[in-house]
Amino acid sequence: MDSLLVKENPLLLPMNKERTVYDGFITVQEQDFRMRILLPPDRQIKQAKLHCCWQLKHLLAEYEPIVKQVVQSFFIFFSTNFEVCVQSRPSPLSIPRPQSYSELIAELETLGWDKLMFIDSDFRTLRLKAEDSSGREHVLTVKLKTKHPAEAPECSADVPVPLAFSWTPQTTLAQLHGQFLLLLESLSDFWDVLDEIDQKTWVLEPEKPSRSDTMRRIAIGNNASIKVEVDPKHPRMLPECCLLGAEHVVTPLRNKLNANMHLWNPECGVLLNLGDVLELQFPSPATHEKSSLSVECGICYSYLLDSSIPDQVCNDPRCGQPFHQDCLYQWLRALPSSRQSFNIVFGDCAVSPSLPLTLR
Repeated sequence: MDSLLVKENPLLLPMNKERTVYDGFITVQEQDFRMRILLPPDRQIKQAKLHCCWQLKHLLAEYEPIVKQVVQSFFIFFSTNFEVCVQSRPSPLSIPRPQSYSELIAELETLGWDKLMFIDSDFRTLRLKAEDSSGREHVLTVKLKTKHPAEAPECSADVPVPLAFSWTPQTTLAQLHGQFLLLLESLSDFWDVLDEIDQKTWVLEPEKPSRSDTMRRIAIGNNASIKVEVDPKHPRMLPECCLLGAEHVVTPLRNKLNANMHLWNPECGVLLNLGDVLELQFPSPATHEKSSLSVECGICYSYLLDSSIPDQVCNDPRCGQPFHQDCLYQWLRALPSSRQSFNIVFGDCAVSPSLPLTLR
């Protein structure tokens, strides 16, 4: 009877000379399930004990009485009738090929263990470390599919462009890592531009920039700021700019931007060009305290409100107080004297009640 085990299931191998312990896999629907068979000394299957992986145990739970009744013909039953159970499940459990583990280990050895930051217990999710030419460290997250390497893995990283890696069944993790390094080098100039802005100016937004962020809101002073959107593919070209603040402050700056746009030099950095075009010097950590630039809201007396900063300003030159948009809207809605026309609310300033204020 013990020879029947190996004949019907060639992936089961005897583990001792007595042929009372068998270990291996049984395949159904191209899925491999791990199991171990313990036979009694007389090697009769009817007294055998079955130990299996949790996936197989989960699938067999509702069939346990039947399995016990037909234990002598269990493997024939599993290979034929149990396929119906696997097919009837809406989301069958995906089990990787047994040799895929050794293949993955070999690929990681070729890549270099120093590049591996994390791997989960299922050997499905990996985080690979990479460093660009400027010494910035990046992480590539790779989620392997069940049919790896025939099926391309899911990749993600903190970069400002979509990941579009080339993949074939012959592609290795080392080659994938190499493609990631090439992408990082193509974005190196983009990160150089933003790093200079982060180091030499006071950035109001985002508070903690990530490598995928392309926007910076830079403090200018007098409750004014400029929001720039840097193109990752052309980082030294004139970025999309939006001046924010009271009209009496930003109007002269907007006029200078339009008049001096022709002076933009792509060979120089974005920060230097902005200073030349706007004819100003940006406040920096070396010259100004951030508290002098991060003016709190005139209504709630805080700077951050659910991650938003005060971006509405009283346009009267005698005031210039900033407010959160939500705070100002609630303030104006509560005033009996305020009125609304379409999406514009008219009322009085919360800090200087004698001054008119408009919220769009």
